[in-house]
Amino acid sequence: MKKIIIILLALIFTSCSGYLYWDKPALEFSDIDYGYSVKYSEGNPKIAYIDEGKGDQTLILVHGLASNAGFWRYNIPELSKHFRVITVDLPGYGKSQKGNYTYSISFYAEQIKNLIEELNLKNVVYVGHSMGGQIGIMFAIKYPNTLSKLILASPAGFEEFQRGEGDWLRSVMTMKGVKSTTEEGIRRNLSNNFYCWDSKWEWMVEERVRMRKAADFDEFAYTVVRCVNAMLDEPTFDKLNKIKTPTLVVYGKYDGLIPNPYLNPGFPADVFKNGIGQINNLKLVELDDAGHMIMIEKADEFNNTVINFLK
Repeated sequence: MKKIIIILLALIFTSCSGYLYWDKPALEFSDIDYGYSVKYSEGNPKIAYIDEGKGDQTLILVHGLASNAGFWRYNIPELSKHFRVITVDLPGYGKSQKGNYTYSISFYAEQIKNLIEELNLKNVVYVGHSMGGQIGIMFAIKYPNTLSKLILASPAGFEEFQRGEGDWLRSVMTMKGVKSTTEEGIRRNLSNNFYCWDSKWEWMVEERVRMRKAADFDEFAYTVVRCVNAMLDEPTFDKLNKIKTPTLVVYGKYDGLIPNPYLNPGFPADVFKNGIGQINNLKLVELDDAGHMIMIEKADEFNNTVINFLK
């Protein structure tokens, strides 16, 4: 009942908030403020990344679908006190290069590997959220010797979709749909990522609304659509037993996206417990009063969980 009330309040907030950012100027991807200086890799595609902190272990933070490195802004300050923290924009997102790339799960795993080699990183810990988690699963399978530990935050890739269900997901995620989402729709979609939406996260709404006017927005929309297809084309739920790296899975008790509420209604715990018995060295942590964006909504708890796992 509490969850239903919160959803209703979110919808009321959405409908009453109006259009706050629609008339504001375009926000080019290169001008998005992450709060940190950004560096670029030398490869093709060029990957934008933040490099903060020092330590024996290096964390690579990888964002999820339709987001960017700035979504880790509540984690970088604390984690960089203990570790070197590399936070990336995946190709096609944020400040990284966009273009005619495959944007497959394997493609992204390879790009992370290339960046690790370019920066000559050692003792690497991969930390991936949502789609970034599914990329992490593939990374751990393909390049196990490159990784010391794997941390998956509300990861995609654990949920099994039946034949035909993927076709429905493909049909509802189109470039036209991404480009035509209203400010009200954007706020509603983002609020569904949280157990309890707070106005302090309005920066995400403004960023996404103003990005729509950016010169590269069509490229971004194409990337989002390709990534939805990529997650369906390279499922990992049946490959979890191939992960040999010590793994931490952190998820929100009230994740509204996993499992898919339309295709697989149920509880997040049921999905993520699928990893028990398949991943040999697995630690599972559930955060209460948290939705899909756990590293934002429960930043302190998430940070402490990561630090304790690694130390």
